[in-house]
Amino acid sequence: MNRRCFLSLAAVPRLGFGANLLANDYIVLRRSSDPARIQVYSPGLARLSSGRLVATCDVSTPAAMTSKGALLESGKRWTHEFYTSDDHGRTWTLRGEAPMMHARPFEAGGSVYVLGQAGDLTIVRSRDRGETWSSATRLTEGQKWHQAPCNVHYANGRVYLVMERQTDPSFKGWPVSVLAPVLMSAPVDADLTRRGSWTFSKELAFAEAVRQAGPPRLIGAPFFRYGRTVSNPGDSRTMAPMGWLETNVVQFTDPDHVWYDPSLRTFHVWMRSHTGTSNLACIAKAVESEDRSSITVSLEHAPSGEPMLYVPCPGGHMKFHIVFDPKMRLYWLVSSQSTDSMTRPERLPADRYNLPNNERHRLALHFSRNCVDWCYAGLIAVGGSARQARHYASAVIDGDDLHVLSRSGDERTATAHDGNMITFHTVRNFRSLVY
Repeated sequence: MNRRCFLSLAAVPRLGFGANLLANDYIVLRRSSDPARIQVYSPGLARLSSGRLVATCDVSTPAAMTSKGALLESGKRWTHEFYTSDDHGRTWTLRGEAPMMHARPFEAGGSVYVLGQAGDLTIVRSRDRGETWSSATRLTEGQKWHQAPCNVHYANGRVYLVMERQTDPSFKGWPVSVLAPVLMSAPVDADLTRRGSWTFSKELAFAEAVRQAGPPRLIGAPFFRYGRTVSNPGDSRTMAPMGWLETNVVQFTDPDHVWYDPSLRTFHVWMRSHTGTSNLACIAKAVESEDRSSITVSLEHAPSGEPMLYVPCPGGHMKFHIVFDPKMRLYWLVSSQSTDSMTRPERLPADRYNLPNNERHRLALHFSRNCVDWCYAGLIAVGGSARQARHYASAVIDGDDLHVLSRSGDERTATAHDGNMITFHTVRNFRSLVY
């Protein structure tokens, strides 16, 4: 496994954009050899205390082509690959793989972990900065989990992150209405391959949250009726039941914030919202017990007492990634920019994936003091067409730079969803974008 990746440095044409693209040049971390049958997903990125970067990604292969990996979707097997870089991402070395998907790397207690799912929660560990890896260990048995490589938070000598459990395994179709974001917490110096090291929050699925608070009113959700939305033969654009997914965790330590908790035991989960509309995120709050042995998840409330399920968030309708910069005490958001979500579905171009709010080829950067009021910093990268995605990104701060790892596509990609590349981008001197 200790072999060098073959990398290429490329740039997409400017395409007439007036805005200056912050990091349109890229290095290819992983490229599919057969884009029609092999896709690469779930880019995860971490910066170790040593300065080394660790990147991970999913590789899907039709089951008929291989016996490797975990059989997680009908007809496909998935493996998750691990890479390291010691030159700020210019070159990468493949270090290993494990039979799982939807995973992310993170550092804790001198070790590097990659946590994802193979149906059940699955984790691997490296004691040598990502050069060699343990075999995969399950943290659950007989469950179905989901997520994307979202952020990892450190506080109170503990590590916090979210995975999502499918609370109704019999649900047919896209199960975002029955996903429950589970905030997981563990001491940073514990052995995180052991189930007993982790505290799992109590569960609140989207459908249950709506039952508790009542359906949302006056925001046009769902935007389309459930089911097929286009009658053109061969066009399969559909609207699934509403839900939430792909969860980040944030904590507000500013005493001026209306959701500040002086005990520092309250966290918030920020999720992609699936409503058929754009630029809304779903939120909930998670409160630890005093002894940190339990975590309760519930809806947040406005100061008026009204329950809140949605907040404004640029790109909140697609997977996004939040990074907190302690130097400037700002949150940075890497997300998909929407430009034409009000187009009639039947009038979308053929290379647009699914419904109008599913635009995937424009990756944007914003910053905020409070995770609600977002300031536009610029476009990170733009694909050469609507099919050539730049989306589902992970990000880390490395000194004065912000590194972004994107699920991407070029002219050979199958669809905007089924990318054939994982690309690495660097926004230089990103703090200079603040105004």
